[in-house]
Amino acid sequence: MSGGWPGGQACLPSAQMALDLVNKRTDILPEYELELIHYDSMCDPGEATKLLYDLLYTEPIKIVLMPGCSSVSTLVAEAARMWNLIVLSYGSSSPALSNRQRFPTFFRTHPSATLHNPTRVQLFQKWKWTKIATIQQTTEVFTSTLDDLEARTKEARIEISVRQSFLTDPAPAVKNLKRQDARIIVGLFYETEARKVFCEVYKEKLYGKKYVWFLIGWYADNWFKIKDPSINCTVEQMTEAVEGHVTTEIVMLNPETARGASNLTSQEFLNQLMSKLGGKNPEETGGFQEAPLAYDAVWALALALNKTVGPLKAKGRRLEDFNYNNRDITAEIYRALNTSSFEGVSGHVVFDAQGSRMAWTLIEQLQGGSYKKIGYFDSTKGNLSWYGNDKWIGPGPPADQTVVIEVFRFLSQKLFVSVSVFAGLGILLGIVCLTFNIYNSNVRYIQNSQPYLNNMTAVGCMMALAAVFPLGLDGHHVHRKQFPVICQFRLWLLGLGFSLAYGSMFTKIWWVHTVFTKKDDKKEKRKHLEPWKLYATVGVLLVIDVLSLMIWQIVDPLHITVEKFVREAPKGDLDVLIQPLLEHCSSDKMNTWLGVVYGYKGLLLLLGIFLAYETKSISTEKINDHRAVGMAIYNVSVLCMITAPVTMILSSQQDASFAFASLAIVFSVYITLVVLFVPKMRRLITRGEWQSDTQETMKTQGSSTNNNDEEKSRQLERENKELQKIIQEKEERVSELRNQLVERQALRSRRRPSTVNQNHSTPLLPVPSNNDPKSLIPPPGYPNPTSDNHSLPPSFSNSSNLYQPDGKISRNNCHTSRLQLLYK
Repeated sequence: MSGGWPGGQACLPSAQMALDLVNKRTDILPEYELELIHYDSMCDPGEATKLLYDLLYTEPIKIVLMPGCSSVSTLVAEAARMWNLIVLSYGSSSPALSNRQRFPTFFRTHPSATLHNPTRVQLFQKWKWTKIATIQQTTEVFTSTLDDLEARTKEARIEISVRQSFLTDPAPAVKNLKRQDARIIVGLFYETEARKVFCEVYKEKLYGKKYVWFLIGWYADNWFKIKDPSINCTVEQMTEAVEGHVTTEIVMLNPETARGASNLTSQEFLNQLMSKLGGKNPEETGGFQEAPLAYDAVWALALALNKTVGPLKAKGRRLEDFNYNNRDITAEIYRALNTSSFEGVSGHVVFDAQGSRMAWTLIEQLQGGSYKKIGYFDSTKGNLSWYGNDKWIGPGPPADQTVVIEVFRFLSQKLFVSVSVFAGLGILLGIVCLTFNIYNSNVRYIQNSQPYLNNMTAVGCMMALAAVFPLGLDGHHVHRKQFPVICQFRLWLLGLGFSLAYGSMFTKIWWVHTVFTKKDDKKEKRKHLEPWKLYATVGVLLVIDVLSLMIWQIVDPLHITVEKFVREAPKGDLDVLIQPLLEHCSSDKMNTWLGVVYGYKGLLLLLGIFLAYETKSISTEKINDHRAVGMAIYNVSVLCMITAPVTMILSSQQDASFAFASLAIVFSVYITLVVLFVPKMRRLITRGEWQSDTQETMKTQGSSTNNNDEEKSRQLERENKELQKIIQEKEERVSELRNQLVERQALRSRRRPSTVNQNHSTPLLPVPSNNDPKSLIPPPGYPNPTSDNHSLPPSFSNSSNLYQPDGKISRNNCHTSRLQLLYK
């Protein structure tokens, strides 16, 4: 049974040692003898192609191909599946070979270059680093290694914050690392570029107690002391820059003394290998470091073939039945290699899902100019063997980034207490006004101001003032979990308070405008004020607010959002930054909801200003305080329209935002309460109107409800209409008498000769007041006048003074003799 070896011959003695030992063992392939056919491809893919052709088309049939270099393995492994051949490499480290779709039958005992990454991630987690940076030379092997590191760190929830690369000059990349405050830096580059990088590191001061560098461990131990004409840094400067960096290197020789599958320790293997080499210097022998890997590769193949004997025998087949078209035997060999697990001279041999070797990693740290072993990591078991001798320039492992201390900004307590005092006094004022209005609700002057609407205004004002308290609460007073509840209180108290307070005033001014700006015929129909319509209007406004707030809270509820500000550097400690934070009540579509609410409220405010302006000259006893309501609407509207945009602009300044919002609420409420209620208090106190009205109310408690103001008003209107009819009759009579007078004057002028020179004029005959008996008849329901003077009142001589355009008798135009009829 033969195996092809189209790689370099550096590891040939090691592989031959393993093959000889396998053939001597009676427990491994006792019926077979393994033969090794080898060629030297000199790591040239072109030469390897020719040798591969010779191996495949010359007897005997090869069952396994074992290339060495990555470039040769790439070519052989990609073509081997066409002949159903297994490929087992001992010296290929390219991460590109870890691709099962491209290389379906490839295995290797040399670990992939990405095997450093699990060790690095383990160290990141040990030292509690969650943020790293990388800098790499732009080559395929380092790019693929870094891609694998990025995937592993993402799985471990470690962030690669900065990723820099360079081709020949690393200076710009190092400067970017410095600019972006990189602290934990992984460097992937060859040894010559490493010297260039750390010369720039020294210039940028990117080393010391705040920084840790991770490098590849296969550099020469004195790589930083080698004079390099491409850099302008001294050895002392380089030594200072590289101090404390950590390296990871794949272990190719088992550090333990345990015997493995070959019954040899790693030291015994080295002794036998040296004897095979004939005393040659190991450093001058190519592939000496990979020799344990070649030795274990032969053992892995032998153990896998031995494992396939039983399954193939059960199927009635043997290994010697293999040919290049037989996939079944290839599948059995693949399955056996994929499950391999044994102790070799290079350590524990096991393959991952991509066919790559899982091996131990040596961790070293440069301490005082020389490398010290600080631990091992077994990636197969996830076991970190730690010596505990790591040494740091500072007191311990540095932080992975500048330490950021989060500090919440809270509202000034002096401002909150001051505004709260004003709000509390405002609530007391609201209680006083509400009590006054309820107590004097039977006084006619209070009744004519619609006291129930004023009560709503007072309650709404108190609710708006109550919203000041949750408006000033923040994380200084309540726990973060309770903060959304405070947000709800703010919204509902302020929204409902505005609807009650402003809605009741808006309803008054709207009714006055509706009644007194209509045409005369429609105005008569709407003069009769029905209070339930006013209350219904306020209820509609309140329902609209409740529904909008409920939809808001169900669809997009309020929650806490934290605003971050520019970090601040405190004095003294350059490695600490202060991160100011501010909590806000917000929702996912906050601007949309605020636009809807502000738009609706803004239209109400503008409409209220318009109605107040339109009704400023109107006087009515139905709502006797509508001018005060208009003044309150002016003030509230102006304050709200200024405060709403200002608070949105100043939302990041908690003190200014709270001051504007809360003081606007306080001033609006104070102005509203003072304008609406203080004049009423002053009038009732100075004029004593509540006493007479109260006594009259007590005397008429048992009378009919027709004695109320509404009934009296309707009775006066009926009397007014009756008087208008009488006036119309009198005017008709006056017109008739004038016509008679004109006829009589014309008759006299015909009888008497006209005399031009006479100095007298014909006097007008006075109209006797008793010519018409109807003029003496009093209106229905009124007593006969006792006066003897039955003459027509002088005011009846001019009809324009008697009959007003609106169909009413004005008090100023009524003769004093008729006042008893109008106000009896």
